[in-house]
Amino acid sequence: MKIKKSFHPFLVLLFVVLASNQLRSQTNTTYNFLKLDVSARANALAGSYISATNDVNSIFYNPAGMSTLTGTQAAAGFYKYLLDINAGIISYGQRYKDAGYFGGAIRYINYGSFEKFDEESNSVGTFSANEMALSLGYSNVYKNNFHYGVNLKFIYSGIDVYSSTAIAGDFGVMYILPETQWNFALSLLNAGFQLSQYNNTTEDLPLDLRIGLSKKLEHLPLTVRFEFDDLTDDTGDFIDRFKNLSVGGEFDFSENVKFRIGYDNGQRVNLETGSSLGLAGFSTGIGFKFLDDYTVDYAFNSLGNVGTTNTIDIHFAIK
Repeated sequence: MKIKKSFHPFLVLLFVVLASNQLRSQTNTTYNFLKLDVSARANALAGSYISATNDVNSIFYNPAGMSTLTGTQAAAGFYKYLLDINAGIISYGQRYKDAGYFGGAIRYINYGSFEKFDEESNSVGTFSANEMALSLGYSNVYKNNFHYGVNLKFIYSGIDVYSSTAIAGDFGVMYILPETQWNFALSLLNAGFQLSQYNNTTEDLPLDLRIGLSKKLEHLPLTVRFEFDDLTDDTGDFIDRFKNLSVGGEFDFSENVKFRIGYDNGQRVNLETGSSLGLAGFSTGIGFKFLDDYTVDYAFNSLGNVGTTNTIDIHFAIK
């Protein structure tokens, strides 16, 4: 039976809601690098990003955001994490005629080198560990307001001579009210299964249901964002899931300069290591646009007593 095109976005929304009720994240998960923020702009906003528009890096947070692109975009970024851990991204998105919006992205993380020992504690050299995810996405818009999207994701993880692979999907929707400048969004990330396992031990993927909204204020050059993450986490009471609240604010100093600040309550709670938390969970950043087609974004994130992270990326329009 052929389904009329006008029903497609509602089928996507129905699938997201049903999947979020049927699937639950577990503490025994693998590929947890998928839950790290990768975009500098998103990092500065404490990860409150599923309602963001006109940014190709929304493919990592909510594939529905790709259909808000005003033109072809590409981005590349570098993420300096703790110790010798480094990560990076490459993303691309464009509209193809009337078929919709298509995108692709790669994210990787390298954990550095480690000394290797045999069973008698003799040093036998070094080994490395790294992980990678390749995403292919599609997005479209229904009646100018309802945006929907989906990613197909291949995931790889390698430690020394061992490796594991998986396949997953991301699903997202966004409803935009241009008159009042409200954005409402929902995304379900990393819904999938392993193709191959470490030592034949099956583990769950880090399923993540997110709900968020944003509002551009009328009389201030400020957009505020609110988001709940990890709503599929069933390790505690239901109300505990809502501790994972992130809040972000983006100030438009001018058309070419943006200042950002954010707070991640879930991260602050998880980083509690003693009586002093410092600035754990807080983030800030800035963005510069130059030569009309290029934007450089930087973010600083505090992990309290654990340390800090820095992210930088560059966006460019392709004409």
